[in-house]
Amino acid sequence: MEKKFEGKVYSGFLMLIVSLTLMLASIFLTIYGIMLLVNETNGSDGAISLVGGILVLVVSIILMCGFLILEPNEARVITWFGKYAGTFTDTGYYWINPFYSTKKLSLRARNLDAKPIKVNDKIGNPVMIGLVLVWRLKDTYKAIFEIDSQTMAPVNQQEVGGVTLKAIMQALENFVKVQSDAALRQVAGQYAYDDTDEKGNQELTLRDGGDEINQQLEQKLGDRLALAGIEVVEARINYLAYAPEIAAVMLRRQQASAIITAREKIVEGAVSMVKMALDKLSDENIVELDDEKKAAMVSNLLVVLCGDDSAQPVVNTGTLQ
Repeated sequence: MEKKFEGKVYSGFLMLIVSLTLMLASIFLTIYGIMLLVNETNGSDGAISLVGGILVLVVSIILMCGFLILEPNEARVITWFGKYAGTFTDTGYYWINPFYSTKKLSLRARNLDAKPIKVNDKIGNPVMIGLVLVWRLKDTYKAIFEIDSQTMAPVNQQEVGGVTLKAIMQALENFVKVQSDAALRQVAGQYAYDDTDEKGNQELTLRDGGDEINQQLEQKLGDRLALAGIEVVEARINYLAYAPEIAAVMLRRQQASAIITAREKIVEGAVSMVKMALDKLSDENIVELDDEKKAAMVSNLLVVLCGDDSAQPVVNTGTLQ
């Protein structure tokens, strides 16, 4: 598990002054030793001064390797000859023992807009589904040591002596992409794309599932990505459609369903209007209609109200008696 780095950490500016001072001292000692050797006044002192200058220069160069800079939402995973020593997250300019090995990681949120993939829904229909995912690193130990993010990094982005931040984060992005596809296929296979033809079926579907489907997707992704120390900030389905080979057929099915629903609404309204008309005629004693004429009137009104084309009125000059 991730732990905070407990080793000695010094101000980078202070150690920079120390390193520069040692470097200047090494230059002075080296020049002084060379001058003594050239003049042959005191050969032993010159040799000691020259060797001391070289040693001080080596020490200053080693000290220069211990500096590190951290920006907000960045971390350094620190190891001591292969042993995990902790994670350093303090922002600023610091110096640590140069024999520690460090690997830089970004803790900033990242976005994945996965391209739509073809999956089969619960009833076997092929659908195209895509997601958008926001994620970030939560456990740096798992990100480095639980998955092989270092050797999975692209070779062309590796540097001498280690792997760059960009290469490690790209390896993690590839891991997230693969696991996102797997989680999306798992969730999509549990639900039908749309309602079936069964009456009264209230089963949750991909098209109208909304927040509940997204919550399940977040849960599945969180379980899969926890292995790499990755936190899922948000995951949502951003694309959903039938696969091209059945899209035309399913579109006609949806159109037919919409037409039937509209017709049911039209007929329901027409029947209520006919009833209201008959009740008005009867209550206000406008005209007396027998059952046969009521049936004819109902038929005519339903034709006018439910027809797609405009009605052509026919004027009756005869008697209603």
